[in-house]
Amino acid sequence: MLSELQQYNKVYHLFEPDEKLVLAVSGGVDSMVLTDLMQKAGAHFVVAHCNFHLRGEESDGDEQFVRDYARKNDLQCFVNHFDTEKYAAEKGVSIEMAARDLRYAWFEELRLQLGYDKIVLAHHADDQIETFFINLLRGAGLHGLKGMKPKNGVLIRPLLWASREQIRKYAVENQIVWREDHTNAETVYLRNKVRNQLMPLMDEISADARNSIGKSIGFLASENELYRQLLNERLSQLVSVDGSVQSVEKSVFQCDNGFQLLFEWLRQYGFNTDQCRFIFDGLENGLGKHFYSSSHQVTIEREVLQLTEISEKSDEIYTIEAGQEDFDLPFRMHCAYFEKWEGFEVEKKSSVGTFDLDKIDFPLTLRQWQQGDRFHPFGMKGSKLLSDFFVNQKYTNNQKENQWLLVSANGDILWVVGQRIDDRYKVQKDTKSVFECCLM
Repeated sequence: MLSELQQYNKVYHLFEPDEKLVLAVSGGVDSMVLTDLMQKAGAHFVVAHCNFHLRGEESDGDEQFVRDYARKNDLQCFVNHFDTEKYAAEKGVSIEMAARDLRYAWFEELRLQLGYDKIVLAHHADDQIETFFINLLRGAGLHGLKGMKPKNGVLIRPLLWASREQIRKYAVENQIVWREDHTNAETVYLRNKVRNQLMPLMDEISADARNSIGKSIGFLASENELYRQLLNERLSQLVSVDGSVQSVEKSVFQCDNGFQLLFEWLRQYGFNTDQCRFIFDGLENGLGKHFYSSSHQVTIEREVLQLTEISEKSDEIYTIEAGQEDFDLPFRMHCAYFEKWEGFEVEKKSSVGTFDLDKIDFPLTLRQWQQGDRFHPFGMKGSKLLSDFFVNQKYTNNQKENQWLLVSANGDILWVVGQRIDDRYKVQKDTKSVFECCLM
């Protein structure tokens, strides 16, 4: 296997003899074989091990095993401990995804701390196939089905060509000791179901199934590269950039592949399929609506979709005095005060908040939402927790964290800014004076 690894490295330019590497070692057969091969290849590397504390004493046993191996082989070893279940609960993700996020973040942190060049991962051909089916079952498109790359930035996978069978055979022949994770035989996780149930069925259907699927993944990867190239050229023609603001004319998306084009533009800024569907469906009647990813905001304007970067949640509180029209806020907003005239109609836009001036206690404050906030949504009887309102409006976590509120001096929430006013302060037939706020 050493010659195959060296040839694979030569073809994909994974690592050079003088480069310094961080090698991820779990203690399983894949990473132990990779460690052995990298030593024989003369690579300069340190060992990095994650203890996710998911299997009690077994997790601690894995850690000690890796530490002992590193010491016996004069390898520098770094270990990090994670409260994976807590992280998964806080982020609302699966245990698998939590472990993935934690380890990749730490590997990169360690690499930068050491001043090293690459992170080496022990993914192999069977991992590639399993990932393909996992993404297929989750409804992935071409981008999700193309598989892992041998080299992706600083991440390299020198064993991506090798099957699980080849790796185990090498380990036995070379008397390499490893730790067996008993959870690999369980079917709790989706990957294990694919590995232990689906793949044996594929082997039964065709003896060459794994090889054929691997070829298909390779074709998809090549086609994805071409697709991305053409897509980027197309987007560069459609997206107008003014400082930190990007805009695309809404008419661009009025074609057979309009949704796909919108999704490909916004996915790189953290928007998922469901969010993009809401945006696409709102192109015609959603004027003024805002949608949020973890880093960006999309606003539906009259003629364009506008993409802007959002700032982190602020603890600042802004004050608006009676009669004040211009003020420093975290966004552009204009306030107006006037007598209601005959035939006056409230502008029905989420970007405009219109209130009965005589019911409002000044000064007003503008702040971001807090747990326990409650208001009377326009058109409804009774009050509602803002957290429940957010759920009904399908807010993302980031959208909640960045939601501003206009609050009366008596503590009542007048306006969930850009979304809904409080029904108690709406303009009615007997309203004499109007207070109006417009997002600019």
